[in-house]
Amino acid sequence: MPYSDFKTLDKAINDLNLTLEESHDLFANISPIQPSQKLKDALEETLELATNISTEKARSELILTPVLLEIRRIFQGKIGYFSGNYFNVDDSRGLNGLCDFILSASENQLLITAPVITLVEAKDNDLKQGLGQCVAEMFAAQIFNERKGQIQTIYGAISTGTLWKFLMLQGQTVKIDRTEYFITQIDKIIGILAEPFKTIFSRKVSA
Repeated sequence: MPYSDFKTLDKAINDLNLTLEESHDLFANISPIQPSQKLKDALEETLELATNISTEKARSELILTPVLLEIRRIFQGKIGYFSGNYFNVDDSRGLNGLCDFILSASENQLLITAPVITLVEAKDNDLKQGLGQCVAEMFAAQIFNERKGQIQTIYGAISTGTLWKFLMLQGQTVKIDRTEYFITQIDKIIGILAEPFKTIFSRKVSA
């Protein structure tokens, strides 16, 4: 059973024995980060095009990819970026298959290495349709990290390109932000995506 078989949030929560918490403004305290001119130019060129094409593939390539590459630029390429890669962690629990996007706190780009920090799931129109799959991928990332002795909070996002919803997995608790962010709030979106990496890299510097 691949990640895509977790078609509902209820199935992921029950099958993986997780606890769900919903919150308004879960990431309210995270500071926005202004996009670079490069990202502004990219979105100015591709946003309308992706919206008009209106397919999951177009939104992934023309909106999500530029945004996620911005996070990689912020940290001078120290983040591993993976798109459409297999992430097979535990076949017996259905934690296998393709993930749309994976970001890791590692410069290794040839293969996915721990710690995997953020998983982003692309959806056409309905964000709720991606919740179960995203939670399953986040849970797999948690197991993957623990095997390498790196226990980290896992971040997740579901996006249509123009609309973003964020999640967090800590232990057995999945926290879902009820707030949804529009692409016009790109500074807040970048801030949330960058937050876990800021924490990790600041810890390494101070160690």
